[in-house]
Amino acid sequence: MTDLTLEAARKIIDAALAKGLEKKLNPLAVAVLDARGALKAFAAQDGTSLKRGEIAHGKAYGALALGMGSRSIFKRAQEQAYFIGAVNSLVGGALVPVPGGVLVFNGSGNLLGAVGISGDTSDNDEACAIAGIDAAGFTANPG
Repeated sequence: MTDLTLEAARKIIDAALAKGLEKKLNPLAVAVLDARGALKAFAAQDGTSLKRGEIAHGKAYGALALGMGSRSIFKRAQEQAYFIGAVNSLVGGALVPVPGGVLVFNGSGNLLGAVGISGDTSDNDEACAIAGIDAAGFTANPG
């Protein structure tokens, strides 16, 4: 598979949410973006708070915008806060620089898109994104 299809995006979401249920996490919101940064699929569990969808999108969008998983963006924000602040300004505040935004690659190493999750701790969000990406047969890069 060379594209991030709607079917694949749904598999990512289903597996990510299943992982959250298995781990008894807070309700999650999951955004799957294609390589262009366009929203491919989205789901939010019952009980997610108002802005979780936007946060999930911002984690995935930031990963695509900077070409690195949001864990690396988080680290960079700690070391170069002005740079991340400037980039966030350039993208209209759409970047959320904390773990939970994971790049998606195919078996050939081609970038297919990114997954962002929000609802629990950033580490748990990231773990669910990785589980979803793995379940769909892709390679995850959280940064």
